[in-house]
Amino acid sequence: MTAAVTLSLYIVRQFALSVLGMLLALSGLVSMFDFIELLRRSASHPEVSFGTVSQIAALRLPYEAMQILPFAVLLGGILCFWRLTRSSELIVARAAGVSAWEFLTAPTLCAVLFGVIATALVSPVSSVMLARAEAMDNTYLSTGGGPLALNGGQLWLRQSDRQSSPKGVAIIHAQQVELHHRQLTAQRVSVFRLDGSDKLLSRIEATNATLGPGNWMLENARSIRPEQLPEPPRLINLPTDLTVSRVQESFASPDTLSFWALPGFIALLDRSGFSSVRHQLHFQALLALPLLAATMTLVSAGFSMRPARRGGVAQMIASGVAAGFALFVVSKIAEQIGQSGALPVVLAAWAPAASGLMLAVALLLHTEDG
Repeated sequence: MTAAVTLSLYIVRQFALSVLGMLLALSGLVSMFDFIELLRRSASHPEVSFGTVSQIAALRLPYEAMQILPFAVLLGGILCFWRLTRSSELIVARAAGVSAWEFLTAPTLCAVLFGVIATALVSPVSSVMLARAEAMDNTYLSTGGGPLALNGGQLWLRQSDRQSSPKGVAIIHAQQVELHHRQLTAQRVSVFRLDGSDKLLSRIEATNATLGPGNWMLENARSIRPEQLPEPPRLINLPTDLTVSRVQESFASPDTLSFWALPGFIALLDRSGFSSVRHQLHFQALLALPLLAATMTLVSAGFSMRPARRGGVAQMIASGVAAGFALFVVSKIAEQIGQSGALPVVLAAWAPAASGLMLAVALLLHTEDG
């Protein structure tokens, strides 16, 4: 028992060092290319300094490391297991009666731990830094007006409206939306107030609206009810649970939201009428990251523990890299299909990692016990 524990600790230490080294190397490489691209874009903006470009690239680094983690586990695992096989350490362990399943347990659990740390701890930090990087990019390097400009300056949303009915909803449409100094203003606003069965209770037409803390302030607003004359123009306060940041985040990338904030924000999007498919898919992908890391560990082991004397080692390692890359591509394709609504969100996020895990286990069974 003591020998098995010592062997597991030794292998997991070699595996962790290989994965961390590969993660640093790949992250640095990707960050360098990203920095070069930012420098190219800043060439048309002479007022943007070299320090600003460096800061944007540095803020993106944790997010890029999150994306690279599965590849780092795959390549680090291949490097680790190939070195241990070439030095005959794994061969001696097998000759001593230790099966591959025993000495692979510790590295697999280590990969799962890497995934958990990335999801629970690194993801909140990377989301905040990425949001800051995107804000700086929009300010210094982009010509657009931010997320709201992508929607033509208009805004459609749905929110709860318990003021008119216990299960009521309000559908708000604004012809022109502007954001200045963290204040959201809208012009030519129409509000359709419905009950729980989607029956129209009243309609509000306002010339201007401002999103304040806890309510919409509708200026010069007329309330129109079925079969009644319009009311005189006045100031109407419409309660809401939306904020300026939440409206912005609904148009922004889900990557800029913390893992811990995603469930509440998804519920808010559903209540407000925004599509939450992208956010649900991102949340499920973060949950599946530990499983994907474990899958990459077993794939790397299956393709790199072939004894050198049997030949074909380079071909096996290349096959392992190709298999890992194919798994990554399949997962991205599944995410795109999930975003289109053709595939359930949970299936799109978990199926590639689960299927890859089963194939890796089948490969190890064939290699070790076949």
